[in-house]
Amino acid sequence: MFCYLFFYTGRHNFGWAAKELSQALQVSYEKIGWVSFAMLIGYALGQLINGNLADRCSPKHMITAGGLLSAAANIMISFSDSFTMILLLWTFNGYFQSMAWASGSRIIANWWPPRQRGLAYGMYTMAAGTSSIITYLCSILLVQDSWRNLFRIPVLFMAGACIIFFLLVKNKPDQATDTGMAEAPKGNWKQSYLIALANKRFLIVCLSIGFQSMARYGLVFWIPLYFLSKSNTDVWISLLLPIGMATGAISFGFISDRLFRSDSIRSIALGMSLCATVSFALFLFPMHQPFLIGLFVFLAGFFAYGPQANFWPLSPALLGQAHVGTGTGIMNMCAYLFAALGEPLMGKLIDHTGNKGIIFLAVAIIALLSAVTILLTRLVKITLHTETPPIQTLETINS
Repeated sequence: MFCYLFFYTGRHNFGWAAKELSQALQVSYEKIGWVSFAMLIGYALGQLINGNLADRCSPKHMITAGGLLSAAANIMISFSDSFTMILLLWTFNGYFQSMAWASGSRIIANWWPPRQRGLAYGMYTMAAGTSSIITYLCSILLVQDSWRNLFRIPVLFMAGACIIFFLLVKNKPDQATDTGMAEAPKGNWKQSYLIALANKRFLIVCLSIGFQSMARYGLVFWIPLYFLSKSNTDVWISLLLPIGMATGAISFGFISDRLFRSDSIRSIALGMSLCATVSFALFLFPMHQPFLIGLFVFLAGFFAYGPQANFWPLSPALLGQAHVGTGTGIMNMCAYLFAALGEPLMGKLIDHTGNKGIIFLAVAIIALLSAVTILLTRLVKITLHTETPPIQTLETINS
């Protein structure tokens, strides 16, 4: 949690630089969206590769290497004046950032038994959401200075956290197999992919998290631009978005385990439906009272990101403990592939309409698609391919 608390300083900082970058490089917001697209594609491709590697290599080493390389890429961007160079470096940065999430999920699966993973993944996701708060706070303080500092100063915290993490964390307990924790997969790397891709319910979950991530990044990347176009006072309201996301992450871990008895499907459907409702309200009823718009921005973050905590336990539940890294990597690949496709689309919508508030309508539609998609898992017969026995949450998933 401590390590990932600072990871978004290496990628959620870009949205805050969008306005100045557009002016400095003399490019449209659509082109800025394509830079974000490139990073997310690099991240998605990296998830596909690094998720499988996390099941076979040392997650601890992968996380540390990814964080340090990401910090280096950010700092190099801060010295660049070339659109092409920034595009390439930001793409590589996406790959470096992808080395952490599935590896962290692998460590969680090694240390916690199935009955405790809902809360563990919820807290892990909360750390990621809180990372957005730290990034937003740093960016608000730095954005009036220079866009270059947005890529220099915040990532130093990430580099320091990675070094501390490397010195303190163990990949698994000394007696992992005796305590019933996850073991490394027995088959080769191709078999792990085949097991995941043969599971129809897992593929539907991947589609749903794709829409969820597209909605989330539509808010994360473009809300800073929305508030920067208003006033210096309004920009502080944007901080309520990541606060809502962090609160939602830990809340939905609790909601799933306690309120819905580990039924992640119902919890996700509820959260994304409410995200669609709140986002549509923000579009339909432009608000001028800071307190009211702040409340709705907080709720948009809460419901856009909170359900993601319920997606990750579905990887070991549907694929078995031995394939946690591979499953998480594929899920996250889909999530960021969809998010990548959404960035230039959002930029084009803003360029075409001249209305930055159009992002809320787009997010509402996408969030609704996520809610509808996840419910389709009820219609597909479960298929479990694993060397380990089904875990408890399968009973609720199959209900």
